Amino acid sequence: MGLLTGALPDFPWDSLAPVAARARAHPGGLVDLSVGTPVDPTPQVVRAALAAAADAPGYPTTHGTPALREAVVAWFARRRGVPGLDPAAVLPTLGSKELVAFLPSLLGLGAGDAVLHPATGYPTYDVGARLAGATPVPADDPARLLAQRDDVRLVWLNSPGNPDGTVLGVDRLRGVVAAARAAGARTGRPVVVASDECYAELAWDEPWATEGVPSVLDPRVTGGDPTGLLAVYSLSKQSNLAGYRAAFVAGDPALVAGLLETRKHAGMIVPAPVQAAMTVALGDDAHVAEQRERYRRRRAALRAGLEDAGYVVDGSQAGLYLWVRPDGPVQDAWTTVHDLAGLGLLVAPGAFYGAAAAGHVRVALTASDEHVAEAAARLSGA
Repeated sequence: MGLLTGALPDFPWDSLAPVAARARAHPGGLVDLSVGTPVDPTPQVVRAALAAAADAPGYPTTHGTPALREAVVAWFARRRGVPGLDPAAVLPTLGSKELVAFLPSLLGLGAGDAVLHPATGYPTYDVGARLAGATPVPADDPARLLAQRDDVRLVWLNSPGNPDGTVLGVDRLRGVVAAARAAGARTGRPVVVASDECYAELAWDEPWATEGVPSVLDPRVTGGDPTGLLAVYSLSKQSNLAGYRAAFVAGDPALVAGLLETRKHAGMIVPAPVQAAMTVALGDDAHVAEQRERYRRRRAALRAGLEDAGYVVDGSQAGLYLWVRPDGPVQDAWTTVHDLAGLGLLVAPGAFYGAAAAGHVRVALTASDEHVAEAAARLSGA
């Protein structure tokens, strides 16, 4: 009774139901821009790989097939500027959310341990700390808190950020890693830095669109040593595989080995056909470029419509969302949500992403071209 009824916040999306009903009553119907769930087809090359591996009577390997882990290593080298990753330091996961939610528990954190996470960020960072009995601490400047506190055991970074699209550059990442290592040396208790990088292939603004979004495993960040570092990635966004629950974590071989042993005991195994599909998806850059172009077009149309309607887009340098507020005095996000529902548009209030986000709303790019065009037209008309 206690943990599930008392320690966790209410599931935020449930509170959108009355607003959704209002938006649905618009004469033109509802355009749902609230949840970042992909709507475009899963690439045929990936579906073919899944079907070809459908005869899978035996248990799959928790560690992932050698082919999958080698595909992850090749992807990091080709797409993320991370050469020489150890295939043993790669572990497939059942989507990225379960790892975010359970990483503090899998690392053995508990009472008296602090988990730093972005002040404006994905609510599961907070939930994961609470599930472990640890203390979640919102932190825009984790390096500063690492120098001040002796109880930090885990630091979550999110680049590109959800919901605000913020990208952390090499210098910023290197500063957090250095601060975490200094804190571990000072206290004698290692501090893990985990970077949620699920939107890394969706960079819009320069220099990230040309240079790519840096990873916490980039040698310029690590100094060639991945100790204490984990990068989390999902194929949900880049490959329209949200329904496959296809993701992975990679980094420090010792940390990954510990996660692997625990997951073996718990039976947390990615299905064999999904592992085969992931292997193919990671080796095919063409479908990723095609999907990126779809989102680029939708982003441009929605941004133009929002600005026509008197809204300002902040941040949003990368990712699947526009981080939006009305031009002028600060307005509570729920008021903005209701304003847009009057146009039949459903968006997410910033309050879902922390107290620091209460003046913004998150507008997802994950709607069909037809629905995005309709949303943009309603905004421009307003």
